[in-house]
Amino acid sequence: MGLLSSLLGMIGFGIGLPIGLFIGFYLFVYSESEDVQDPETQPLCELDPVALEDLMPEIPLWVKSPDYDRVDWLNKFISCMWPFMEKAICNSIKSTAEPIFAEYVGQYKIEAIEFKNLSLGNLPPTVHGLKVSETNERELVMEPAVRWAGNPNIMVAVTISSVKVTIQLVDLQVFAMPRVTLKPLVPTIPCFASIVVSLLEKPHIDFGVKVLGGDVMSIPGLYQYVQERIKKEVASLYLWPRSLEIPMLDASTVAVKKPVGILHVRVIRATKLLKMDLLGLSDPYVKLNLSGEKHPSKKTTVKKKTLNPEWNEEFKLSVKDPQSQMLHINVYDWDKVGSHDRLGSQVFPLKTLVANEVKEVILDLLKDTNISDANKKERGQLFLELTYAPFREDNDSFSGALNGHSRKDSVMDRAMSNTSTTGAPGLLLVTVQGAHDVEGSRHDNPYVLIIFRGETKKSKMLRKTRNPMWNEEFQFLLEEPPLQDKIHVKVMSKRTSFSFYSKESLGHVDINLADVVHNGRINQRYHLIDSKNGVIHIELRWKTI
Repeated sequence: MGLLSSLLGMIGFGIGLPIGLFIGFYLFVYSESEDVQDPETQPLCELDPVALEDLMPEIPLWVKSPDYDRVDWLNKFISCMWPFMEKAICNSIKSTAEPIFAEYVGQYKIEAIEFKNLSLGNLPPTVHGLKVSETNERELVMEPAVRWAGNPNIMVAVTISSVKVTIQLVDLQVFAMPRVTLKPLVPTIPCFASIVVSLLEKPHIDFGVKVLGGDVMSIPGLYQYVQERIKKEVASLYLWPRSLEIPMLDASTVAVKKPVGILHVRVIRATKLLKMDLLGLSDPYVKLNLSGEKHPSKKTTVKKKTLNPEWNEEFKLSVKDPQSQMLHINVYDWDKVGSHDRLGSQVFPLKTLVANEVKEVILDLLKDTNISDANKKERGQLFLELTYAPFREDNDSFSGALNGHSRKDSVMDRAMSNTSTTGAPGLLLVTVQGAHDVEGSRHDNPYVLIIFRGETKKSKMLRKTRNPMWNEEFQFLLEEPPLQDKIHVKVMSKRTSFSFYSKESLGHVDINLADVVHNGRINQRYHLIDSKNGVIHIELRWKTI
């Protein structure tokens, strides 16, 4: 019976298996379930924002905002450079952290702290969008959206009472929105003096910490506390307007010195000057200028036929560095024909002056200011009164377009600025940065004329360009604030060869100076009148004593 049962079972299995497979195949192919329906399709543009975010939670910024550019080329660059950047960054981290570790050795029974492993992994950060802002300042502003979900392996071994404890950082994720500013832009490689980094919002930082193989971040409450603590500490250091400045060039090589005060010079008289005329007399006058300045020298009037002239004339010179600059004084004999003979020279160091104190000076004139000429023939004496008046401290007030990045004065700063503008003498600085789309009908060799209170100053001429960059500064010393004045800026073009149409106006603009006096500084672009598309970039500063 047992053998017969086994035989019948094998026969039944051999027959039932093919029949079952045939029936199942038939039902699978030819049968159709009534519960199955075709899915509904809908274009992405018809989805509401919530549904779209649920469908694609990681939409890059270049899709969300037209201000951000897609920078696949930059991500490709970072990806290719990452193996080398990773090693360089690790070396920098190690050199920075080791002195900090050394400070804790010997405290809290810590015997040693060292890196057991330091690697940032093979996954580079990615830039999900880049925004570049143009400002009126000499700077380049970039705002990248950086995300980094890396696989670093950072292990630090801490030896406490002869017991080595290993701490490992894993699963690091960083999402940040920094603002990177390259400023000031200078004509020296790498063409910017420093990198200024600040965060536009609190960064998201996530990581795991393993101690002796266990993840301490799994402890209830610790993860949330560490996250908030890190965000708070980072925000207190680098959240805008706070920033981190990384110098790239030596400040002394790129610094552009600005006037810091005014030197008042009163030329009183001279005695016993040299005889240069046939009748035993001279026609003396005095020229004054400061070392390191390219501005024209100040001149007194000419006193005819005298060796003991009386001038009593006052002059003002802008000072940029009172510790190193020298006042150069030259006395000349005026001649109707030929060059003027120099009667004597002298120099006076400004560092010997006390701010806002009048100093009477008697100078022995020399043939030359070299020490070797000190004992030669006497050339007379010159009597001066010198006063150095420093400017008030700048309050960093600002007025002008900055494409969304505004800088505002505080109420206190505005009050101080308004009270300091009544009747105080000062210095008006006009810096012509450049122009765009200044097109002439006959030629394009632009230069600028600055006309103020009957005085005209001229910039250099640039040949064959419609987008000139002058970067020239002009100074006007004034006895009182120019609250009711305008400054006339005119762009001209001059043909370099002979022509009946040698000069041509490319546009002009009149600027009210009341805003400059109240704000201290204006940096703007102005549309030129009588020009189709011309724009000129001008910076104005008002400094008071």
